[in-house]
Amino acid sequence: MPLFILFLSLWLAGFSTNVFATDITVSLDRSPVSIDESFQILFTASESPDADPDFSPLEQDFTIQNQSQSSRTEFVNGKLNRILQWAVTVMANDSGNLIIPVIKFGNDASPALKIVVSPSSTANKNTVHDDDLYLEVTTNTEKPLIQSQVLYTVKLFRRVNWTNASLKEPELNDAVIEKLADEKYSTQINGVTYEVIEQKYAIFPQKSGAITIKPLVLTADIVARGQQTNSFFNSQITQRRIVKSNSITLNVQPIPATFTDSHWLTAENVELTQTWSGDFSQMKVGEPLTRTLKLVARGSTVGQLPELNNMKIDAQLKAYNDQPISHEDKTTTGIMASREEKIALIPAKAGNYTLPEIKISWFNTQSQKIETATLPEMTMIVTGEAADSVLVATPAPVVVEEKEQKTVSPAKITEIKESDFIWKIIAIFSTAAWLTTLGFWFLKQKIASKKVVEIEESPAEISLKSCVKKLKNACITNDSPTAKTALLEWGKLKFNEMSLGAIATHCEARLRDEILRLNTSLYAKNAEPWQGKELFKTFSENNARVKLATQKSDVLKPLYKL
Repeated sequence: MPLFILFLSLWLAGFSTNVFATDITVSLDRSPVSIDESFQILFTASESPDADPDFSPLEQDFTIQNQSQSSRTEFVNGKLNRILQWAVTVMANDSGNLIIPVIKFGNDASPALKIVVSPSSTANKNTVHDDDLYLEVTTNTEKPLIQSQVLYTVKLFRRVNWTNASLKEPELNDAVIEKLADEKYSTQINGVTYEVIEQKYAIFPQKSGAITIKPLVLTADIVARGQQTNSFFNSQITQRRIVKSNSITLNVQPIPATFTDSHWLTAENVELTQTWSGDFSQMKVGEPLTRTLKLVARGSTVGQLPELNNMKIDAQLKAYNDQPISHEDKTTTGIMASREEKIALIPAKAGNYTLPEIKISWFNTQSQKIETATLPEMTMIVTGEAADSVLVATPAPVVVEEKEQKTVSPAKITEIKESDFIWKIIAIFSTAAWLTTLGFWFLKQKIASKKVVEIEESPAEISLKSCVKKLKNACITNDSPTAKTALLEWGKLKFNEMSLGAIATHCEARLRDEILRLNTSLYAKNAEPWQGKELFKTFSENNARVKLATQKSDVLKPLYKL
């Protein structure tokens, strides 16, 4: 029996160790890093681990420079949690794909983690080095596809005090450039500590071929060492410094011949989803049901996302489209774009309706393969009578009762005829009065409709029509300055905005892109001749969709009241 108890105790000890092990996570303060840069490895636990950590396995591929431990408490859902963290500052011994090994905390352990270590930043061809101040520029690819996302990273290294510092933004013709998040941290290079300001940009080249990102220029006043202030004027003694980065050339690839879809879309990841406001398998005649389609693309802009609801459906299934909702999120890893379309479906007749399959072809820039986002074909089951029979009341049948026949005298017959004649006269006068009233009503409606027309043709409406006409003529003749003037007048009247960029934010994705393309062609150097056909086409489609959405919202109101 004692031997059994001993084995049971050992088993329970091992069981409790496995079940109640402390969860330890591992992360980096940044990645990738250079071989001559120091960085921090962070080990985080939500409770005290089994023992102190043993960091000796790190010494195989890294040189440990410093380590520290900290703790903090936080309330989560009313519960007090204690967070423990170990920060280990290291430098890699070699470049390449390295592994941060498993670190033991007694019986507890942290998971392994991959890290990419690049060669020396001082030997980087895109780095202009200075002992005190220098710039480093890199891209995640040098052969992007047209309209695909390129991450452009700018690192500014300094170990001097400065004032009045300014850094120019990157410039690139035939490209859309979006500024992303920035970071600040310190690092050690060859034993020297530098303060680093890191700024990222998302660049989307709009034409194939070789294009060059011009050098960035940093201008700053450097505070002289050993003479921080001037005793007479009590001001800093500074020296103007100008630092330039190298340029980067991108060899933009055209659309692959294997991509046959009419809409070109590149992204790192694409998700196509749908939701319903109710049960589409138990619909009723005349009752609306809303289908929401959503497309999310990582590494793409909203202007690149295609229309989702372009399917043909049964004529007895009425579809009313809301204005699409487009949105962009900027993260440290690039742009996240989304497009949402809501469609109200109202069946006019009972039966089964088939919604066709939705397929979105896109090029995966991670795997370099063509992929397809799909929503499968769906069947809607509708019950109930036809819409007309539901809305129109059926008159009750007339019941004729048979009565006993009686003999009527000639005098009585004469009295009945005279009574019928009087009633006929009354009926004629009543009909005439009703027709006269109806005529007055139609005349009143005609006058009212004329008033409505007069209200619609207000000075503002006349001005808007004039702007549209001017824009159309400018687009036909490819006159970009006149097109800009017309758009500015239109935007002032519609949205009270004074610039093309501000006006574009109020427009649908495709029209927004065309307005920005016009703006770029007006100010970009060596720009190709502007073609206005596409701008007016998207402008007309946008206006039509806005009017249609307004009309449909008015039509839908009584339907929801039924």
